[in-house]
Amino acid sequence: MSENFNLEIITPEKPIFKSETNQVTIPSFEGLMSILKDHISLVTFLRPGFIEAQSQKGDEKFFVEEGTVELNNNNLLILSSSVKNVKKMSKKEIDAMIQEAERAFNNKDIKDKEKYILSYKIDTLKEITV
Repeated sequence: MSENFNLEIITPEKPIFKSETNQVTIPSFEGLMSILKDHISLVTFLRPGFIEAQSQKGDEKFFVEEGTVELNNNNLLILSSSVKNVKKMSKKEIDAMIQEAERAFNNKDIKDKEKYILSYKIDTLKEITV
């Protein structure tokens, strides 16, 4: 019996990824969450971090800043306007994103919630090696 379930990652412009997978880890506000086949139905929001999908074909890793997640009947749907395949990100793009996030983080008028989100974004981007 297969341990796979369906994963689909979509942006407003286009589908980014669609495949069967056997485990997906997502960065939710509740913490890192690993999803396996027959996981209880779920709706949650994403914070900055990595979406990591494991399958027989290999592993895929995506950087995401925000989004929503819905899991129902072994169909995992991730909607985000900011998801990027880590393999397709350049060092220049990553450095620019870090600098922009650090400028926003150091703004004295920024609220605590925004600092929390930006700190995850900065830390995650610094983990990417190109």
